[in-house]
Amino acid sequence: MMYRSTFRFLLCTAFLLSAFFSQPALGQPKPAASGTILQGLKKLNVVGTVLYVAAHPDDENTQMLAYLANERLLRTGYLALTRGDGGQNLIGPEQGEYIGVIRTQELLAARRIDGPEQFFSRAYDFGFSKSTDEAVKTWGQDQVLGDVVWMIRKYRPDVIITRFPPDSRAGHGHHSASGYLAEEAFKIANDPTKYPEQLNWVKPWQPKRIFWNVFIPGAFMSNKKPDEPGVIAVETGLYNPLLGKSYGEIAAESRSQHKSQGFGVPASRGVKIDYLLLKGGDPAPNDPFDNIDLSWKRIPGSDRVQQLINQAIAEYKPERPAASVPVLIQTHKALSQLDTANIYVRTKRQEVEALIQQCLGLWFETNPADYAAAPGERLRVSTNVVNRSELPVKLIGLQMPGLDKDTVTNLTLKPNDVNVFTTSIIIPANQPISQPYWLEKPVQKGLFQVNEQTLIGLPENPPAFSTLYTFDIAGEKFTFSRGWSYKATDPVDGEIYRPFVIQPTVMANLAERVYVFADNNPKTVEVVLRAGRDQVSGNLKLEVPAGWRVEPAQLSFNFKEKAQEARVSFRVFPSATYSEGRLRAMVSLGSTEKPVYANSLRIVAYKHIPTQTVFPAAEAKLVKLDIKVKSKTIGYIAGAGDEVPAALQQIGCQVTPIGPREINAGLAGYDAIVVGVRAYNTEDWLRYYQPKLMEYVKNGGRMIVQYVTPGGSFIQNGLKVNQIGPYPFTVGRERVTEEDAKMTFLKPEHPLVNTPNKITEKDFNGWVQERGIYYAQEWDKAYQPIFSAHDTNEAEKQGSLIYCQYGKGHFMYTGLVFFRELPAGVPGAYRLFANMISVGK
Repeated sequence: MMYRSTFRFLLCTAFLLSAFFSQPALGQPKPAASGTILQGLKKLNVVGTVLYVAAHPDDENTQMLAYLANERLLRTGYLALTRGDGGQNLIGPEQGEYIGVIRTQELLAARRIDGPEQFFSRAYDFGFSKSTDEAVKTWGQDQVLGDVVWMIRKYRPDVIITRFPPDSRAGHGHHSASGYLAEEAFKIANDPTKYPEQLNWVKPWQPKRIFWNVFIPGAFMSNKKPDEPGVIAVETGLYNPLLGKSYGEIAAESRSQHKSQGFGVPASRGVKIDYLLLKGGDPAPNDPFDNIDLSWKRIPGSDRVQQLINQAIAEYKPERPAASVPVLIQTHKALSQLDTANIYVRTKRQEVEALIQQCLGLWFETNPADYAAAPGERLRVSTNVVNRSELPVKLIGLQMPGLDKDTVTNLTLKPNDVNVFTTSIIIPANQPISQPYWLEKPVQKGLFQVNEQTLIGLPENPPAFSTLYTFDIAGEKFTFSRGWSYKATDPVDGEIYRPFVIQPTVMANLAERVYVFADNNPKTVEVVLRAGRDQVSGNLKLEVPAGWRVEPAQLSFNFKEKAQEARVSFRVFPSATYSEGRLRAMVSLGSTEKPVYANSLRIVAYKHIPTQTVFPAAEAKLVKLDIKVKSKTIGYIAGAGDEVPAALQQIGCQVTPIGPREINAGLAGYDAIVVGVRAYNTEDWLRYYQPKLMEYVKNGGRMIVQYVTPGGSFIQNGLKVNQIGPYPFTVGRERVTEEDAKMTFLKPEHPLVNTPNKITEKDFNGWVQERGIYYAQEWDKAYQPIFSAHDTNEAEKQGSLIYCQYGKGHFMYTGLVFFRELPAGVPGAYRLFANMISVGK
């Protein structure tokens, strides 16, 4: 059985079709109920902004955010320094930048529930960090501090709130760095000599004050006021009758969007006190916004605006929201007479425009016939417009890319009458492909490379294409812009939206991320070619390093239809010496075009987020290494998603997924059983089959358990068994985060470091992100620790790999991050793992 289809993203057409079906994207704003509209009207009267700052997705206090956005009615933003790229993935195999893509969308899903806006810096989540200094050094302090200053100047908050303190109490170097950078940015954002290049787009800005939203586990869990001076209490557990929920209920729904981290939480109801500690700026004895004018008085000449907003609130009819449109139009006109360069005026104009659409029930969208199109392709698009009110509305015109003039003029929209307009456009031949802007260039250690200043901070790309809709609403002209989105109907989930993207003319997906050669024999490299549009022909070849060889030199392709696929094969011959390099696919279109490096197709599809389409470089790592493997038949118990099985296949192992059925059938035919990461946290059935696994070991088998999380107040999934191994041991939170930390061999004569491969210090060169996580902490005397290592200025830790003999067999627990190292093609990780599955054979 080929394990690749279970543990890795698939390349075949069936996957590409099924991956489409995900939850609705933001193609169309969610219609607003009458209570929500009234909430929006009241928000017009609040002229103030707050920015919340932390390090990762799921760090934010969703209850505080819900309270600020929906009770205080402030314009509220959350700046996460990273996209969570270094986190583990509880729901699938994605790691690195792809788990960052998932967690970006999970944050956006959370914000759609609790109300604030979402922002990011360019910092890359490189994994657990133990100090502020390490974090800011890896990211580049000047760059990431500049990003925080940029967001302060752009968003212009009255108050900044951090989630973490700038010291070790934060528990993670990224956490403490977020507090440190926020406090430093607070001090310099108003200084025009700092980051002067930003002043081409923004002006210096000084927030009134900065708080730490005190996060001390004892005080946080018990709602007791921390024993520190300058702390003010904020009741965030209030109930909002217009929304029909408390902020604790909203917060739980929001936080539960972090599904890749297993952060589903129950709703809280009743009193909840949050605490804010002043860290800089003017004193605030009673309220975080003491002595900050949050009314229209802060905007010169706005008396008329204030009067109209009060009128709209007083006269609002929940059963007839459209009756509020005339006064909202007057409000919009009054705002247009103020200084439109003022950020509050601009923001309130946008809020009024959204309220006009909501009150009218005005629906408009443009849907292309496919979720993706290639440059030069002709594409059919459909536009739907519906006015669901009795108020007179005319559609004056539609403007979209590829059309020289409006497609309609002066069309009266009859109440609840669906108006459909279809046309076709040609995608410009020079249209860039869609790519998350932060992934267009390789990460440079700790920082995404984003050169365009105005993109910094955005959670995702602006739409690939948009339509401008111009309406006459009760005699006044309004123009609204909305991005295109693909729409279809799923028989289970109903109406489904998906972002529209521009894709390459042809895509090339390599079957593996890494090709490992244990000898001089060639390997077959399969490539799935996929047409991005009709009538595509050309040639494909593979570029390899000097000393390597490919047969044939190139292959031709000729696709008649869009989405047509072809699976082709090359034979790659390794170099005579041990070496590493890159294999890259190159395509040339037609008979004359020069070859260019190809892009692959990667679809990230889960029910709780919009489907994401990424086009990474079509390349793989090549590794020729000195390795021997004695165990060939491996049973694999899948955990929370990893690519270790595909890596084991690369070194000649036959890997079979096993579960209750296979265990009941008997395990004697397996040389080794490998348990995937977190399996003992996620698989309930293991508690019933643990005795049979231990019996397998006792009878002469080999069992390797990759890391588990120990459970606790912030981990939702505890262990499914009382004892993982044949003898007791506990797992703690110890880890070694320095990927180049020296590994000391505690038992240099042990078979694990000698047979069949001699393991030396060189085998720990080139490891990525970290050495290990969730080490064994205490263990029975039957276990032997194999290595010790430590981060700078810390004590030695010996729990990265423990071994014991049990009966005739062998049991191992490891916190070494093989789930990262093997897919990354780290030679020494392969050699050590080969010893582990072969021990005693």
